[in-house]
Amino acid sequence: MPKEVVLPELAESVVEGEILRWLVNEGEPLKKDQPFVEVMTDKVTVELPSPYEGVLLQKLVKEGEVVPVHAPIALVAEPGEVTTPITDKKPTPAPSVQAQEERSIVEPGTVAEDDGASLSLFKPDPKQEQVKNPFAKAAPLQTVQSTTVAQPRRVVAVPAARKLARELGLDIAQVPGSGPGGRVRVEDVRAYAQAQSQARPQAPKPPAPGFPPPVQYKPPKGYEDLETRMPLRGLRRAIASQMVASHLYTVRTLSVDEVDMTELVALRERLKPEAEAQGVRLSYLPFVFKALAVALKKFPALNSSLDEARQEVVLKHYVNIGMAVATEGGLIVPVVKDVDRKSLLQLAREINDLAERARAGRLAPEEVSGSTFSVTNIGSIGALFSFPIINVPDAAILGVHSIQKRPVVNERDEVVVRQMMYLSLSFDHRLVDGAEAARFCKEVIRLLEKPERLFLEAL
Repeated sequence: MPKEVVLPELAESVVEGEILRWLVNEGEPLKKDQPFVEVMTDKVTVELPSPYEGVLLQKLVKEGEVVPVHAPIALVAEPGEVTTPITDKKPTPAPSVQAQEERSIVEPGTVAEDDGASLSLFKPDPKQEQVKNPFAKAAPLQTVQSTTVAQPRRVVAVPAARKLARELGLDIAQVPGSGPGGRVRVEDVRAYAQAQSQARPQAPKPPAPGFPPPVQYKPPKGYEDLETRMPLRGLRRAIASQMVASHLYTVRTLSVDEVDMTELVALRERLKPEAEAQGVRLSYLPFVFKALAVALKKFPALNSSLDEARQEVVLKHYVNIGMAVATEGGLIVPVVKDVDRKSLLQLAREINDLAERARAGRLAPEEVSGSTFSVTNIGSIGALFSFPIINVPDAAILGVHSIQKRPVVNERDEVVVRQMMYLSLSFDHRLVDGAEAARFCKEVIRLLEKPERLFLEAL
């Protein structure tokens, strides 16, 4: 009997996942623990290993669909069991020799691209089942004598058109081509996307009780053909969901201060050679993390969460700091655990490692959950000032900005040049009072302005 594969619980508090990309086609063999589908949650993107050995019999969910945890996503036939779902589909005839030759033609200014080599998360699968209800029971099964799977038709298209179709979530095989031999061009994909949008306008979702209806965008008259619509998918959808949750379920308030980083800049320059000798790139973030660990122990309200369901304030006796990392797909927040128990070099190693693997998309689910406080180093790309969004369920997030030389009046009324940096603290006013937030920032400033204090403070 075929076995049902369900979406597992990938991390604490994760209730759903988006099917980004199938890594195995229907009819292809599967080994146990072999990655067979790429799934994205609001925490992380992972490749799920197969719990069974056999043959991928049927995909129950299409790429781009969001399914709840424990929902069925695929059927796997046992080794030696040859089954296939009953469908009305007819095998697509193989392309002509002329079409196969035209596949190798590339328009000027483009780069040749192999159909099976793309790493895009939005690559459509021409063989996937179009299931209207992904949670409905699978189609009846019948036993057959062969595992031969009809090969999909090789579509003649320029690489730029294939790339655009993937980004728009379109099946390139459905796009009529206007080029030689029916070759699909970029303008063909745009025209098809526009026609699909006009033919099947999506009705706005009904608003939740107590909330205004969602905004439905309409293009200006006469500009309809100068816009491209893309489905809100993948990491961008997860980011949007997290931002809405932060806006709706926190009372966000901002506190801004500045810190004299002159002595810390000099200390880092002295320590950099020793760190490099141990293979560690020493940035300013490890110092900031150490200062935060001390300050959070003194001001525990900043290291708390609100359990709204039980109406309880949760004070955390550990320090796990999330750090916002900009990637090609969007913002990811890996978490450095037990910051208060680690040395500067340990923190530097872990910060660098998590940032690199976040950009490469190789983080595990447990590495993007469990934060108690967050930091966004917006200054690394030159920002002078920002209003950070709280990473719920954290109570606060600190924005660290660019270090700049500015004239400062010292205690002797002299104008001197100092290395100054702004700090912007966003906090949930339900959990943290304004005075407490200000005192917290002053404690962080005290430690950063005299960084030798970091080695004297007990944690």
